[in-house]
Amino acid sequence: MDGVGLEAYLIVGAILFGCGFACLLVKRNAIAILMGVELLLNGANLNFLAFARFTSLGLDGQVIGLFVIVLAAAEAAVALAIALNFYNNHLSIDVDSAKELKD
Repeated sequence: MDGVGLEAYLIVGAILFGCGFACLLVKRNAIAILMGVELLLNGANLNFLAFARFTSLGLDGQVIGLFVIVLAAAEAAVALAIALNFYNNHLSIDVDSAKELKD
Protein backbone atom coordinates (compact mmCIF):
# COMPACT_ATOMS: atom_id res chain seq x y z
CA MET A 1 0.00 0.00 0.00
CA ASP A 2 1.51 3.28 -1.12
CA GLY A 3 1.33 6.50 0.81
CA VAL A 4 -0.07 9.77 -0.41
CA GLY A 5 1.03 10.53 -3.96
CA LEU A 6 2.28 13.67 -5.61
CA GLU A 7 -1.15 14.45 -7.09
CA ALA A 8 -2.74 14.78 -3.64
CA TYR A 9 -0.11 17.31 -2.55
CA LEU A 10 -0.53 19.28 -5.77
CA ILE A 11 -4.32 19.36 -5.35
CA VAL A 12 -4.05 20.63 -1.77
CA GLY A 13 -1.47 23.22 -2.85
CA ALA A 14 -3.73 24.38 -5.69
CA ILE A 15 -6.68 24.66 -3.31
CA LEU A 16 -4.61 26.75 -0.88
CA PHE A 17 -3.39 28.93 -3.74
CA GLY A 18 -6.94 29.38 -5.06
CA CYS A 19 -8.29 30.29 -1.62
CA GLY A 20 -5.52 32.85 -1.18
CA PHE A 21 -6.15 34.35 -4.61
CA ALA A 22 -9.89 34.56 -3.94
CA CYS A 23 -9.16 36.24 -0.62
CA LEU A 24 -7.02 38.83 -2.39
CA LEU A 25 -9.80 39.59 -4.86
CA VAL A 26 -12.73 39.70 -2.43
CA LYS A 27 -11.50 41.15 0.86
CA ARG A 28 -11.14 44.86 1.57
CA ASN A 29 -9.59 44.53 5.01
CA ALA A 30 -5.79 44.82 5.05
CA ILE A 31 -5.38 41.97 7.52
CA ALA A 32 -7.55 39.67 5.39
CA ILE A 33 -5.50 40.57 2.31
CA LEU A 34 -2.32 39.65 4.18
CA MET A 35 -3.90 36.34 5.16
CA GLY A 36 -4.60 35.74 1.46
CA VAL A 37 -0.96 36.41 0.62
CA GLU A 38 0.07 33.92 3.30
CA LEU A 39 -2.25 31.30 1.79
CA LEU A 40 -0.70 31.93 -1.64
CA LEU A 41 2.79 31.46 -0.25
CA ASN A 42 1.82 28.32 1.66
CA GLY A 43 0.27 26.77 -1.46
CA ALA A 44 3.42 27.45 -3.46
CA ASN A 45 5.55 26.20 -0.56
CA LEU A 46 3.63 22.91 -0.41
CA ASN A 47 4.21 22.39 -4.13
CA PHE A 48 7.95 23.03 -3.78
CA LEU A 49 8.23 20.52 -0.95
CA ALA A 50 6.13 17.92 -2.78
CA PHE A 51 8.34 18.16 -5.85
CA ALA A 52 11.43 17.89 -3.67
CA ARG A 53 10.04 14.68 -2.14
CA PHE A 54 8.78 12.96 -5.28
CA THR A 55 11.41 14.01 -7.82
CA SER A 56 15.20 13.92 -7.92
CA LEU A 57 15.61 17.54 -6.88
CA GLY A 58 17.10 16.57 -3.54
CA LEU A 59 17.25 19.44 -1.06
CA ASP A 60 16.52 22.14 -3.62
CA GLY A 61 12.79 22.15 -2.93
CA GLN A 62 13.37 22.15 0.81
CA VAL A 63 15.75 25.10 0.58
CA ILE A 64 13.22 27.00 -1.51
CA GLY A 65 10.52 26.06 1.01
CA LEU A 66 12.62 27.40 3.86
CA PHE A 67 13.25 30.58 1.88
CA VAL A 68 9.49 31.01 1.33
CA ILE A 69 8.83 30.59 5.06
CA VAL A 70 11.47 33.21 5.94
CA LEU A 71 10.10 35.56 3.28
CA ALA A 72 6.55 35.10 4.60
CA ALA A 73 7.65 35.87 8.15
CA ALA A 74 9.44 39.04 7.05
CA GLU A 75 6.44 40.07 4.93
CA ALA A 76 4.10 39.54 7.88
CA ALA A 77 6.28 41.64 10.19
CA VAL A 78 6.53 44.54 7.71
CA ALA A 79 2.83 44.35 6.86
CA LEU A 80 1.84 44.36 10.53
CA ALA A 81 3.94 47.48 11.08
CA ILE A 82 2.28 49.17 8.10
CA ALA A 83 -1.19 48.13 9.28
CA LEU A 84 -0.57 49.45 12.80
CA ASN A 85 0.74 52.75 11.45
CA PHE A 86 -2.24 53.05 9.08
CA TYR A 87 -4.64 52.31 11.96
CA ASN A 88 -2.99 54.97 14.13
CA ASN A 89 -3.46 57.57 11.39
CA HIS A 90 -6.94 56.63 10.11
CA LEU A 91 -8.57 54.64 12.98
CA SER A 92 -9.45 51.96 10.43
CA ILE A 93 -7.65 49.33 8.40
CA ASP A 94 -10.11 49.46 5.52
CA VAL A 95 -8.21 49.46 2.23
CA ASP A 96 -10.77 51.73 0.56
CA SER A 97 -9.96 54.52 3.04
CA ALA A 98 -6.41 54.64 1.65
CA LYS A 99 -7.51 56.62 -1.41
CA GLU A 100 -6.11 59.80 0.10
CA LEU A 101 -2.62 58.29 0.04
CA LYS A 102 -2.44 58.58 -3.77
CA ASP A 103 -1.25 62.21 -3.72
